[in-house]
Amino acid sequence: MTTFILRRVYQSVFVMLGVSLVAFLLVHLSGDPIKLMLPFDASPEQIAQTRTYWGLDDPLPFQYARFLGRVAQGDLGSSMKHSQPVAKLIGERLRATTELAVLAMAFALLVAIPVGVFSAVRPYSLWDNLATVLALTGRSMPVFWLGLLLILVFAVQLGWVPPSGRGDWKQLVLPSITLGTAAMATLTRLTRSSLLDELGQDYLRTARAKGLAERAVVYAHGLRNAWVPIVTVAGLQFAALLGGALVTESVFAWPGLGLLTVRAIYDRDLPLIQGATLFFASVFVLMNLLVDILYAYLDPRIRHG
Repeated sequence: MTTFILRRVYQSVFVMLGVSLVAFLLVHLSGDPIKLMLPFDASPEQIAQTRTYWGLDDPLPFQYARFLGRVAQGDLGSSMKHSQPVAKLIGERLRATTELAVLAMAFALLVAIPVGVFSAVRPYSLWDNLATVLALTGRSMPVFWLGLLLILVFAVQLGWVPPSGRGDWKQLVLPSITLGTAAMATLTRLTRSSLLDELGQDYLRTARAKGLAERAVVYAHGLRNAWVPIVTVAGLQFAALLGGALVTESVFAWPGLGLLTVRAIYDRDLPLIQGATLFFASVFVLMNLLVDILYAYLDPRIRHG
């Protein structure tokens, strides 16, 4: 097991290096941030001095090496727009994004697991067909459209919850449902298909033949063995919720990392864009690593292979 974990960690390091290189090159290919920061009538001397101050006059390989050196020391640089350390800005917004992602994932699991199990127990029934339509609808709806629709119905028309902002627990309801709907739809279909495959196995027929109650057959045996793909996808979905909340946070004016990143893109704040991209990539790599380790514990054949 130790060899398996070390091999995954070793691979994750190279993945992070590749992500940092791609993020660095794409950010620098997007345009000159100095011209956006300075007034339109700035002199060439002012432009040159500002570019030298931020280290943008050096060749790209030197800039990338300097960037990696700072990252290795835990320094993501300073924001051009906010004049604050990027790590501090990310830390201030991380709590808001984590709150939203955790509640969105909780909503997805609380809906997906019971609905998926019920659909697998009664396949091709009216309930199963209805659950399939709802899951496909939830997966197909654009996030921004769903968010605006929820605001229009529950905030504007009914007045049950605030339309945007962060502070009261009611302000978490609409963005968490919006963010978790796609994950809920994916996990519902995966739970159904995984459990349906297990319910047709010979060992469950044997359990029924021995007189075991159907509830015990489904939950104690079938669902237990169906957890492996569900846990895998749920872990990756949670990482996607942490890194993919840009649209949701923009719609609901939620002061998280997504909204901070969108504004950094508009401002061409290179250090902040690089830091946010590297952070999101780190979340995906870390969650992927944790899922691989958990996968190996749930299915010993993985680590032995």
